[in-house]
Amino acid sequence: MADSTFDIVSKVDKQEANNALMQAQKEIESRYDFKGVGAEIDWSGEKILMKASSEERVKAVLDVFQSKLVKRGISLKSFVDGKPYPSGKEYRIEGELKNGIDQEQAKKISKIIREEGPKSVKSQIQGDELRVQSKSRDDLQATMALLKGKDLDIDVQFTNFR
Repeated sequence: MADSTFDIVSKVDKQEANNALMQAQKEIESRYDFKGVGAEIDWSGEKILMKASSEERVKAVLDVFQSKLVKRGISLKSFVDGKPYPSGKEYRIEGELKNGIDQEQAKKISKIIREEGPKSVKSQIQGDELRVQSKSRDDLQATMALLKGKDLDIDVQFTNFR
């Protein structure tokens, strides 16, 4: 019998992120506390750019956006925001959505699987994802449960379970 496998990935649904951004724009346009402070949020290439006239207001824009991400099912572990910085007469925050698992994180996850997972389970790093394989499907499901229980620095999904 061939080995069963699954992939560990860290991906953000771009469409859901865009929907969250559009909802945040609508709320910022309609909320009274954002009137007259030049509050904006929009895509800037692959990054998300938030602007407002004061540091408190730009942090409030960030808060609105983060709440919309959570409502759309996108983990805040996938969103990296910078510090507010002045730019002319306004304050800005740049944020970006993380896709893929970097080498350091992949090694950390692989180590957890090796040390705490079932002995029959093997993992290998393939670019920005991990392939996990075992003869036993139950061992793979136990590995998934183990990783869900861990507090990893990134949001992980499990795909291609065969």
